[in-house]
Amino acid sequence: MSGPRGARTRPGLGETSDLKYPLGTRLREPLTEVRFQQLFGGAEQEPELPAESFLPRLWRLRARACSGRGAWRLLQARLPPLRWLPSYRWRAWLLGDAVAGVTVGVVHVPQGMAFALLTSVPPVFGLYTSFFPVLIYSLLGTGRHLSTGTFAVLSLMTGSVVERLVPEPLAGNLSAVEREQLDAQRVGAASALAFGSGALMLAMFALQLGVLATFLSEPVVKALTSGAAMHVLVSQLPSLLGLSLPRQIGCFSLFKTLAAVLMALPRSSPAELTISALSLALLVPVKELNVRFRDRLPTPIPGEVVMALIGSLNQVLLATVLCFTSSLDTRYNVQIVGLLPQGFPQPHFPNLAELPRTLANSLPIALVTFAVSASLASIYADKYCYTIDSNQELLAHGVSNLISSLFSCFPNSATLATTSLLVDAGGNTQLAGLFSCTVVLSVLLWLGPFFYYLPKAVLACINISSMRQMFFQMHELPQLWRISRVDFAVWMVTWVAVVTLSVELGLAVGVVFSMMTVVCRTQRVQCLALGHAAGTELYRPLRDSHELLQVPGLCILSCPMPLYFGTRGQFRRSLECHLGLAERGQDTPKPEGPPDTVAEPVRVVILDFSGVTFADAAGAREVAQLARRCQDAGIHLLLAQCNASVLGTLTRAGLLDTVTPEQLFVSVQDAAAHALERLELTGPKICTVWL
Repeated sequence: MSGPRGARTRPGLGETSDLKYPLGTRLREPLTEVRFQQLFGGAEQEPELPAESFLPRLWRLRARACSGRGAWRLLQARLPPLRWLPSYRWRAWLLGDAVAGVTVGVVHVPQGMAFALLTSVPPVFGLYTSFFPVLIYSLLGTGRHLSTGTFAVLSLMTGSVVERLVPEPLAGNLSAVEREQLDAQRVGAASALAFGSGALMLAMFALQLGVLATFLSEPVVKALTSGAAMHVLVSQLPSLLGLSLPRQIGCFSLFKTLAAVLMALPRSSPAELTISALSLALLVPVKELNVRFRDRLPTPIPGEVVMALIGSLNQVLLATVLCFTSSLDTRYNVQIVGLLPQGFPQPHFPNLAELPRTLANSLPIALVTFAVSASLASIYADKYCYTIDSNQELLAHGVSNLISSLFSCFPNSATLATTSLLVDAGGNTQLAGLFSCTVVLSVLLWLGPFFYYLPKAVLACINISSMRQMFFQMHELPQLWRISRVDFAVWMVTWVAVVTLSVELGLAVGVVFSMMTVVCRTQRVQCLALGHAAGTELYRPLRDSHELLQVPGLCILSCPMPLYFGTRGQFRRSLECHLGLAERGQDTPKPEGPPDTVAEPVRVVILDFSGVTFADAAGAREVAQLARRCQDAGIHLLLAQCNASVLGTLTRAGLLDTVTPEQLFVSVQDAAAHALERLELTGPKICTVWL
């Protein structure tokens, strides 16, 4: 067979070769897997027990796990404050946690009421969702810098489902009693979604499925949130313009909403349009100043508090005073928040009869909750050098959604804006969440009446301004294009699907497309012929250098791919090409090389399986069939660096029926030394050859 032009070849096989002894001296005999196990021992295996002793053995293992020390470790894992609270640095961290918690709590108040409008429920339920989940996560979460509560993407997804389950009557204006009944039904539907998503996350925790977060890649999550920001922006246009329009749901809802707004534009309210313009004129510059000049402040703590107060609470209070003094709600029919009930709602179970219907809608909500929260927690854990437990995060968010649903809360998760604000304000641990809950609690118990005259247009402006960070994720696209074109394609496909279809379908399209790119890339990998670097034990692909050495009749192939049903065809064709096993008339690509050279037939082939991470039944049977074909063709097959899991799968597929344990080696160097000994005994001495 032929090889790359310029590759060097070995001297005669009868001479001493540095391929066999690369360092010039014979250090040891080639080690097979069996010989390695004899010399160094293998993994200890527990003896198999009879069937009747399995239950007593299981009982002893459970009793051992339930010992005092085991119970304490389990309690520490499930209640993280038991680990970090004893080592809490009160003098260094308490002030930062207190200021950060108060700052985030100030932002939670208007933002929670604003996101409640996205969820199609009254504003006060956004305050509930900004209190109970934050309190629960502070006790169960492992993300020290994570801020939980209402999240625009989840609110938008929940609102779409709520509008579909409890649509607005076509009759038009509703009486106060009818509006109250409709709101109660929608609150029940939203809390049922929170209950369902929490139950699903608890089921995922029980199955230890925290690893699923790895399937939601960073491009998918960022494109999802950026595309959802477009939906939030368009959905708030009717509130900004004072238009009473039915909410569009389903595919192409963004374009349907835009068309409806354009058609109803002549009916927009000048009063609400003025309020929206003034609110945006205050919110947007304040957020820009907060971002641009944050690092220039003498200390970040006062600056964040001032910016949060100006950007949120003061703006809300100014709008409330303006609406109250001008009687905009009665004179110009400006929609206001109205009375916020003081205290907490009575806990009750959601309508469990609707649970089977809401579980299907709860699944994408649960996946987005976990994906966003786990990715945010991982980012700040890496930045501040601590670890998070993805399965514990499933438990924390599952319990948070499940319990808070009993208090009429809608689905919640970690939030991008408040997490960044908490870190910048000096937050250090989950204790900041307790201070945040204190601020929201004071509003629920005492300060609620002050928000009676707050225009809903102001809440719509808060929704739009909170999307700033999600919109700015598009700035990363040029860098993503330079780093990986595939990730850029994943980002664009997910974003277009979210904007064009819906958030739920966009998420499904993004995940499927991302996984397809992985599958396609594994199918494009081919086996590579290796050459030896003189004087070393290193083997590299022949195409990488013309100075690599080869031996006539010996073919060393690296298989840098998992062997499963999707790659077995590529694996078979690649080896047939290198070993000359293709049937006559079969169209197979030829290796590169000079056309006038005649290759010596391959007599020994070494398969480097160090890059084979796993093998399924189809891939293992392909290897066993290849071994039989090599045996029939007179080619001696050697396997090197095959990990125990893959080797076990190959053994169960019948590989050892053709290949003996003496043909399994611990490294390519050991297999090559054995191959040279075999070639010296059986083959002629050839000085040069194209391999």
